[in-house]
Amino acid sequence: MKISVIGCGYLGAVHAASMAELGHEVVGIDVDQDKVESLSQAKAPFYEPGFEELLGRTLATGRLRFSTDFGDARGSKVHFVCVGTPQKRSEYAADLRFVEGATESLLDVLAPGDLVVGKSTVPVGTAARLADLVSSKVPGAILAWNPEFLREGFAVQDTLEPDRLVYGIPDDVDGETARALLDEVYASIRERGTPQVVTDYATAEMVKTAANSFLATKISFINAMAELCEATGADVKQLADAIGYDDRIGRKFLNAGLGFGGGCLPKDIRAFMARAGELGADQALTFLREVDNINMRRRIRMVDLAREVCDGSLVGKRVAVLGAAFKPDSDDIRDSPALNVAAQLQLQGAVVRVTDPAAVENSRRLWPQLDYAATPEEAAERADAVLVLTEWKQYRELDPAAFGKVVKQKRVLDGRNALDRDAWTAAGWSYRALGRRHG
Repeated sequence: MKISVIGCGYLGAVHAASMAELGHEVVGIDVDQDKVESLSQAKAPFYEPGFEELLGRTLATGRLRFSTDFGDARGSKVHFVCVGTPQKRSEYAADLRFVEGATESLLDVLAPGDLVVGKSTVPVGTAARLADLVSSKVPGAILAWNPEFLREGFAVQDTLEPDRLVYGIPDDVDGETARALLDEVYASIRERGTPQVVTDYATAEMVKTAANSFLATKISFINAMAELCEATGADVKQLADAIGYDDRIGRKFLNAGLGFGGGCLPKDIRAFMARAGELGADQALTFLREVDNINMRRRIRMVDLAREVCDGSLVGKRVAVLGAAFKPDSDDIRDSPALNVAAQLQLQGAVVRVTDPAAVENSRRLWPQLDYAATPEEAAERADAVLVLTEWKQYRELDPAAFGKVVKQKRVLDGRNALDRDAWTAAGWSYRALGRRHG
């Protein structure tokens, strides 16, 4: 099929290359000339394992190209809208300007029978409104909502081998047409038996925000338990292991620590709360406010813990921060707990050096007041404390004995409960972690 992808950021670029990998003829459209040029040269403008290889491979086939001209989307049968929906400044609600702008720009190139497919995460009710706009301006054109479920670090796999396909479509003959077109797009994925949920617009829109809210709640639940463990002397990691054996609960997302960040969970749960309020159903989601509060408290607690291990004062203390991205295998620093903690440490007088395998350049642009290092050893030189705040494999596999030779004080704070506590304490380190007994 001929497909256009509107918006070539993280979601759109991966989706465009993946659709070409499935055999479709794809054009990616973006207003950012530099981004388009970079992608056209098979250079990924972000860090994502496996993406640059996929990009180079699909560009070489001739099935994938990128453009800044919306007119190049003309002639495509399916148009995916993959632009961002950031949080509004000073509000919880989602900013829909980019989704609305992308859809309006498509109106000039749509033909009757074309399908516009929203993949962006939007408040419930958005799809119905955009569907009315599309059908009124281009009679015969149809809108569907097909939410994405990408995990950063696994985006290529999650696009080519998703755990489910969700279609939000109209309940009429247009819906049958939309389903048939989407089935054609995802034919090779469907042939593998991938579960499929075909539903209405509102349910499809809520699937993503409900999923993210559940995951955020699970993370904040175990972090609330970590607070209690610190008060009682219990061990949150062993607690998580024990309750995780219950298959109704499961062990995934029960890793206590610094909490969640990034461009999805924080803004999505806030937008969900805002939309519920607009619908007069705000009481249904009041618990998400505490989920958010628990998450933010973890950052404050990590700063307090760093001060505690530095003999009660951070002034003049050298602190190494290992990790800047909000999660490993990503260069995404949006709402990064690690950088938030690093900045707070610096404000309280510490001499902070930050390192990260992929996110240093992004961090330097947005947080120029911080000092950066290329390696953990450089960051930790003569350090009074080392904080592991993003659980990169490189940090989990550090040799504590060798690493101990570069620091001034062997004091490590494991902000992600990712290190082997016994190995670090055996090498002479004082080990502290959120919700864990002292080591």
